[in-house]
Amino acid sequence: MEETKEPVATEGREKMTVLVAVDESEGSLYALSWALDNLFVAAVGGAPNKPQPLGRLVLVHAQQPLQQFIMHPIGPAVYATSSVIDSVKKAQEQNSRDVIERAKGICRRRLVEAEAVVVAGDPKETICQAAEQMQTDLLVVGSRGLSKIRRAILGSVSDYCAHHANCPVLIVKPPKTSH
Repeated sequence: MEETKEPVATEGREKMTVLVAVDESEGSLYALSWALDNLFVAAVGGAPNKPQPLGRLVLVHAQQPLQQFIMHPIGPAVYATSSVIDSVKKAQEQNSRDVIERAKGICRRRLVEAEAVVVAGDPKETICQAAEQMQTDLLVVGSRGLSKIRRAILGSVSDYCAHHANCPVLIVKPPKTSH
């Protein structure tokens, strides 16, 4: 028989590990805020502003793999020079730092400690792999609200995770904005 972990933290029991996938989109940051408000900040003894962490929070950002060639609409692919590759790598690393810092800032404002991990590769696959390696109890991902056609062409990270992650996946949709 398989042993299961209690998902809700109580005294003497292991706290759950929640992994939140973050990127530069507002949808992922909304998902993080939702997770913080609903899973990590709870009233303690009548003190509504005092945080009560219900588990371990891990922020994961997937850095796209670097393509070493550039496709032209007319003609063959052109391989990038090493200086161009270095420049793009530095820009990607800076973008990852910025995304993580922005997400950690949201956590700090809510007085919740968070770990951060940057993984390299296709976001769909690396987020699922990170969740498995960290023995995540819950994976939280945002939804960008792609249309069915765009989702079919581009693929949806949240949809992929929902079907391939080895833990429960919570997809947080941002509220509809009025025009």
